[in-house]
Formats: sequence, C-alpha cells, structure tokens
Amino acid sequence: MLRAFAPRDGARGLGEPPGGRRTARRTASAPFWKPDATADPWRDPYAPAGLGAPAEYPAEPQTDDGPVVVDAQGRKRLRLRDVSVRLTVLALLSLLLVGVIGGTTAWWLGRTADEQPLLAPGTQLSSVSPGVSREPGSVADIAGRVNPAVVSIEVTLTNAGATGSGVVVDAEGGYIVTNNHVISGAADAEDASIRAVFSDGSGSAAEIVGRDPASDIAVLKVDKPGLAEATLGESEDLVVGDPVVAIGSPLGLAGTVTSGIVSALDRPVRLSGEGSDTNAVISAVQTDAPINPGNSGGALVDGTGAVIGINTAIASVGGSSTTGGSIGLGFAIPIDTVRDIAEQLISTGTAVHASLGVNARTVTDGTRDGALVLNVEPDSPAADAGVQEQDVVIAVDGAPVASSEELVVAVDAHDPGDTITLELVRNGSSQEVQATLATA
Repeated sequence: MLRAFAPRDGARGLGEPPGGRRTARRTASAPFWKPDATADPWRDPYAPAGLGAPAEYPAEPQTDDGPVVVDAQGRKRLRLRDVSVRLTVLALLSLLLVGVIGGTTAWWLGRTADEQPLLAPGTQLSSVSPGVSREPGSVADIAGRVNPAVVSIEVTLTNAGATGSGVVVDAEGGYIVTNNHVISGAADAEDASIRAVFSDGSGSAAEIVGRDPASDIAVLKVDKPGLAEATLGESEDLVVGDPVVAIGSPLGLAGTVTSGIVSALDRPVRLSGEGSDTNAVISAVQTDAPINPGNSGGALVDGTGAVIGINTAIASVGGSSTTGGSIGLGFAIPIDTVRDIAEQLISTGTAVHASLGVNARTVTDGTRDGALVLNVEPDSPAADAGVQEQDVVIAVDGAPVASSEELVVAVDAHDPGDTITLELVRNGSSQEVQATLATA
C-alpha cells in the first residue's frame, strides 16, 4: 500500500497509484481523482476535525389516500368530503337503532314499573320545638290576658246593622263599656237588638244602661256569669312614646290585636257621624296602632295590660272615619274620662257635663290663635261673666286656647259649679273675666 500510494515529487498525502497498475475504470475525471483531490480534507489525514450542521430530512409527502390526511406539521385530521356514503349511512342507521331501543325501553319501564302513590297514610312530618320567649309585657302576653275581656258588639236593625267592640269593666254586674255611636242607632228603635259576642265564641243579649252623646260613651249590660274583667289604668300617667296595644273587632274580625305607641296626648278631636247623635269633643290619646272601623269601643292597653283608653275614631284621608282605613292616626278616649262617665251612667243612667254657654269657631290673626265667640246663650255663665260676641278666648285658667275644640275640652275638664278664668281679646286688647260653670 505504501509503495502504491506513497507521495511522489514532494507532495503530501496519498499519491496516485503507480502508472503501471492504473486500469481503465480509474480515470482522471473520477471524483476521487479530481485535480484538487490533494486539498480535500476528507483525503488529508492531517486535516483538523470540526462539527457540521445537523442532518436534514425531507418532509414526508402528504397522502390523499382515505379520509384521514396528514398535514405539513405531521397532524392527522379527518376530511369529511372523503368519507364514504356507506360509512355515513351506517352511522345514521346506528344512531336510529340506538334511539329506537332507548325509547322502547323507557316506554316499557313506564308501563310496567309501579307508580308511587299520591297518598301515604300514617305519614308524620318531622317537627322541632324551639324555645318561644313571651316575656311579661310582650304583645303576646298582653293579648292573652286582655283579649277575654274584650267583646264584639253586634247591632241589628230592620234594614241595617252595625258592629263594634266593647270592654267588660264590671264582671259581677255584667257591665260593658263601648262607644255611643256604636249602639245609638238601636237606642230608640223598637225592632233593634244588641248582642255581645265573647272571645270564646259565645254570645249574650245586651241592654243599654245609659249613653252619653257628649262624650261618646255608652254602657251595656249582659246577663252572663264568669265574665273576664279588664284592668283599668291611669291615662294621666301616659307619655308620648309609650307602647300600646289595640284590641277589638275591626271590620268584623273579632279578637284582632295591633300594636304601636302613644304618638300624642291631649289631642282635641271632634266626634260626630251620620246615623248617630254623638256630638262630642274629646281630649284624645293619639296612637299609631292600626285602628279601623269596628275597633270603636275596644281597648287601648298599655305595657302592663291595663286599659288606658277606649278606641273611638281614626283620621282618614278621605275625611270619613266610617269608610276609611287606618293611616296610622287613631284616637282613644282617655280611661280617666271613661271611668268618670261610666260610673255616672251605671249609677244614674245619665252623665253631667259643665257648660259655658257659648258657640265658637277657630280663628287666627297670624300671630295668635283662639276661639272666636259667635254667640252667647242668654242667662248662661258666659253671659253672666260679660262675654260678648266677637270676643276671642285665648286662655282658660292660664292655659292657652288655640281653637274652639280646645275651649270645649278646657271647659269639660271642670265640674258644674267650678269657676274658671277666661282671657279674652276684645277690640285689640286683652282682659280677664270670671265664669261659674253650669250644668249642660
């Protein structure tokens, strides 16, 4: 090998074979024997080693055989346009077969399976017994104690009827306090009847003991043993904001309980209504406890369960206390007044009121309000005191009088024979006169 391929003529690397051994297949034009073959690093054993670029492979050609093809990134995808019609029909038939089998199975199970019955005799629902706290003085506690002493009043006439409420004030005597306007329609009617219905549902005929149109108080009597009697409180101890509970039969719904607070005291309210001879002005206890027609004569109770007023009227946007509903302004006759009038009615059948002997209306001059005297009755306390028409009463016993209703309330707070001091404004100047009240 050395002799055959040794370098010649000072050249480096392998030399050409000896001339005598060259054959016809080895020509000078062959790649191995190109003119620059001696400089080729692959032929030079002394050439330095080096790294070349990585091998590159040509991408596999995309085939179009069948519905599954391979894209240039090597991902396989389904080409729907190449899916055969037979395969599509086979898939649809398979789905149809599955639907028929499923539907038939559901129908068969629905016809053969036992239906759950609608009724389950003997079923008992689970129950719990949470602790219920009804503290003394709560609305529930007050209602439970007072409700048996509150009755429904049913008045029946030939062509009409009325309902209201009442409070048992004397269980032994069978006396029930209510409003005059509740029973006044039956006072002079021969075919009228009054019935008291109690909290246990029993009823009893009631008779009028006495009634007072000037205070809208009336007393009935029933003959029924075992009555529950209400406890009467003191209305003069009330303050604005005290909690109160109203109990009665609004709209004929017996035993209805509502709650609220005392929203005002000594509110002068004129009471009068169609079908009643009531013509009164009361110094009312105002409350926001819901009161509706039918509550009249029922109890207004304080936090101790004592009756502090008899519900008698409501303020209504429509102007009628008989057809309107509660708007959060109800009025009750103070129990101090009720007690005084009821005792007189039970004792004598009538009630006595003090009288001044004037008719007045409310006026104001822009800075001061008062009661303008329209007329003075002859030989009345006012006439004897020198009160004249067009005088304006602005105070009674030093207490301001801002309206004709306040004048009536101030006079009615006294007894016949009491002497009161009237402050008058006459011809722009004020003066005081003394008047001794008479019996109304």
